[in-house]
Amino acid sequence: MNIQFKKGVTELLVLSMLSKNDQYGYDISDRIGQSMMISPGTVYPILRKLKEDKMVTTYLSEISAGPPRKYYKLTELGLKKYNELYKDWQEFIKVTETFLEVNHG
Repeated sequence: MNIQFKKGVTELLVLSMLSKNDQYGYDISDRIGQSMMISPGTVYPILRKLKEDKMVTTYLSEISAGPPRKYYKLTELGLKKYNELYKDWQEFIKVTETFLEVNHG
């Protein structure tokens, strides 16, 4: 998959996952990595930026065995951003598909 496509959609994928439930960074990275090739460190800068922009908050949890994990939780601002990006993405898909259908073959 084209690297520019991946860069453009990864933040939306992260926000989408967090809109469903709180998650820790490795799980987010692993789940996205199962669907498209990304380097293991791709997600963490996005999570840091989302935290700086107050789109997510973090907390430590000791629910599972092993050391505490840092979980990311979507804020109201983050949910708003997700909904805006999702709407933009839907429009992008519509325009792209229309253009490609008209100009293909």
